[in-house]
Amino acid sequence: MGQHDQRSAAFREALWVSRCVGRAETTPLRPEDVEELASFIRVRTLAAGEPLGRVGDQPEAVHIVRDGCLELAVHGATGRLVIQTLRPGDIDGDIQLLLGQPMPYETRANTSTTCLILDRAAFEKLLATHPQLSRRWLTSVSQRLARSHSRLTNLLGQPLEVQVAQLLLEERVDDVVNLTQTTVAALLGVRRPSINRVLRRFADDGLVGVAYGRVRILDAEALTTLTAQGS
Repeated sequence: MGQHDQRSAAFREALWVSRCVGRAETTPLRPEDVEELASFIRVRTLAAGEPLGRVGDQPEAVHIVRDGCLELAVHGATGRLVIQTLRPGDIDGDIQLLLGQPMPYETRANTSTTCLILDRAAFEKLLATHPQLSRRWLTSVSQRLARSHSRLTNLLGQPLEVQVAQLLLEERVDDVVNLTQTTVAALLGVRRPSINRVLRRFADDGLVGVAYGRVRILDAEALTTLTAQGS
């Protein structure tokens, strides 16, 4: 790839990142903002299972998932527990960088995953010198925290069937959820046999198809109706 092509590819990635962290209609970016962002982006591809960070690490970069999936996990009395999965467009590490806090979880690739990376110095410089980009990033942080709060409050007190249905709808990509039952159980804080029983019930009713490490949604409308009934 020639130098011009490399610059063009970096500029396209920077535009994609800018869409991940805000809305153009409310906080438009100038061409020079995008050019500056493009000059700092690095690309890293991780193999399935490859670690990206450990609990207690001081964050040294912001990671934006471009392709694939990252798992965030902690280790408890019952072993490793997945607390969240990150998909294309999701961001990791920026909140800890902004707060000066160590990472509270480990991060590793669930599948082959490509991340766009902004090192600490680049991230801090961009926020300090580009107000529009800084505002868009603040909006992104606020939206993510609001979604997390909403998800927790919506799940509290709901029957397990409703919790599983909502999780499947949130985690699907083209109506496929590439998570093991163990991971689903960890995300909801329950035991794997309980998840297996719910998924078998869904499969018997024609709502999903279940295979190893994967759930295919066959009737999203019925799952949506189920979550509405639990609200």
